Amino acid sequence: MVPEPLSKLIDELTKLPGVGPKTAQRLAFHLLESSEPEVETLAGAIVHAKKTLKHCSLCFNVTDKDPCGLCQDIKRDASLVCVVADPKDLMALERTREFKGTFHVLGGLISPLDGVGPDDLRIRELLLRLESGQIKEIVVATNPSATGEATALYLAKLIKPLGVKITRLACGLPMGADLEYADEVTLSKALEGRREL
Repeated sequence: MVPEPLSKLIDELTKLPGVGPKTAQRLAFHLLESSEPEVETLAGAIVHAKKTLKHCSLCFNVTDKDPCGLCQDIKRDASLVCVVADPKDLMALERTREFKGTFHVLGGLISPLDGVGPDDLRIRELLLRLESGQIKEIVVATNPSATGEATALYLAKLIKPLGVKITRLACGLPMGADLEYADEVTLSKALEGRREL
């Protein structure tokens, strides 16, 4: 029989995304085997992050100061804005160290099946940013999924008439992939996005 405190800990850990019962159990036992100061440090970090982090009032990235460091960086090209679904996508793009513009976090993707419409996202705030006239290009960096494509098309419909260039991240084959194992949609997107060598 599992003691109630351990059962409760495992139940709480399974609420985390991507954590199933077995992983939750493994994490729970790891925490039990950790020293009390280590566990308190982890718990303190979680509570501190929850209390101090907020959304930047300009780009809506997660930050501890407003505006965030990315929005305050004068070396960034403010005329170029990359639109992402959530802060995790922003962090992935930042890891490349290739994008030199600013960002806008929508807070999700249009998904009628999940009850998420355009009004549930930060599209209105993006349009307000465009009113400054400073932004020359919007790069839509949403996932190449049905919801990502729907969101990209919706944004294009709104933004093109404003005279702002709108582009989409290229889709295609990942590095090291074998053509024979690629699906038809991926190959089609790779052909569409081909470029001159």
